[in-house]
Amino acid sequence: MKPLPLPVRVAAGLAATALEQARRLPQQLAGLPVTVVSEALQLSMRVQQHVTELAIKGDDILSGLRPVEDEPEWATFDEDAEEPEATDDDGDPWAEEERALAREVPEALPNYDDLSIAQLRARLRNLSIDDLEELLTYERAHAARPEFVGMLNRRITTVRSQ
Repeated sequence: MKPLPLPVRVAAGLAATALEQARRLPQQLAGLPVTVVSEALQLSMRVQQHVTELAIKGDDILSGLRPVEDEPEWATFDEDAEEPEATDDDGDPWAEEERALAREVPEALPNYDDLSIAQLRARLRNLSIDDLEELLTYERAHAARPEFVGMLNRRITTVRSQ
């Protein structure tokens, strides 16, 4: 018996493959959302890795252009810290709490000390330049957290430029 022509055999194989795929389709559709989400997360992680690698390369290149500070102004060491003077309150367990309550809190955000950096960022757009400067002064006088000071400085610069 003579074999069938190649196009006929290819068409029959294609039809059989289509039929097999059609039978597996319900199972594949059930897992499709999970597959799509998984692939999207993998892509997102790959992009983040590439961005991080680029940032590290950029840091390496730019570090040669900037002089290294001997001792950053924000760095403090135990030997640099002055010993606090003894007060009558040293034996009183409530003295620290009274001092904390006596601190002035910013009027713009009375719960400022309890806010995380993300919570503060969410509230900054609603504040005036005076409120932002009040928060910056308060932050510098109390906790002086570099990330808070930096964010407040950037927001003040942005508001002034608008």
